[in-house]
Amino acid sequence: MILRMLSLLLKPLSFMSLPAIHRLGSLLGRLMFIFMPQSKQLIADNLTQSSLFKDEYSLKQAVKLNIVESGKSILETFAIWQKSEQEVLGLLKHTQGWSDVDAAVQAGKGIIFLTPHLGCFEITSIYYGSQHPVTVLFRAPKMKWILPFIEKGRTRTGVTLAEANTSGVRKLMQALKKGEAVGILPDQIPSAGEGEWAPFFGKAAYTMTLASKLANKTGAAVIIVFGERLPKGEGFIMHCKRLEDGAIATPALLNKAIEQQIQQHPTQYLWNYPRYKVRRHALDNDTTIEDTANT
Repeated sequence: MILRMLSLLLKPLSFMSLPAIHRLGSLLGRLMFIFMPQSKQLIADNLTQSSLFKDEYSLKQAVKLNIVESGKSILETFAIWQKSEQEVLGLLKHTQGWSDVDAAVQAGKGIIFLTPHLGCFEITSIYYGSQHPVTVLFRAPKMKWILPFIEKGRTRTGVTLAEANTSGVRKLMQALKKGEAVGILPDQIPSAGEGEWAPFFGKAAYTMTLASKLANKTGAAVIIVFGERLPKGEGFIMHCKRLEDGAIATPALLNKAIEQQIQQHPTQYLWNYPRYKVRRHALDNDTTIEDTANT
């Protein structure tokens, strides 16, 4: 019942153009700026920690821009989950570095797509899945009633979801062994026992080791990717870059690769994500997902 009500409430987004969605998202972001001081402060703290903006004025402007981009991200995500695959693909205006993807597909050893919380990260798996199979790891929300809505929105032609538990990691391993692609949010906080502390913009952040273990185990190509959000709702550009072998061999190296990606469009990163916290419990009592990646 709740799922149906949510679908009806958000249904108008599926009929709106991207410029209209982003205008509405900008308004949402500005309201968040006013009425969510804790979120605003978290963004300011994380941007300050990043040292990407050297003076107080540029930092304040970045905070304002980022919370507007956050509003756009929220509404575009709900819209993408409800629009048809054809409509979503029409929003992608260009791909950069796709030759790296084609070469990795031809090599047949599988691909590990690393998609940080940067720009529109929902559109990248849909685009790749429209051409080749991809299994995407995701963490189930605490509010279980919204899970069917997420699953319905993210499951498209060629896209399979794998929950972040031992069963899900087995799905990733199986896909890579078949020479298929998998998608991982590399800056998502792992559960306790499933990561290591490593610097992220100069401050220790609990960082997953799963991606590097999958790469070492399978020899799959590692490609970092993000969907740049163009101004005025003009669409998205998908940026793909193949990382050298061993480029994510340690959590510190993984974070460095993420940092380099963020530096291209820092105001489109999800700075209100609590990157420096740690989840208290592993997902399984007996076996962590990191153990599964090593089997």
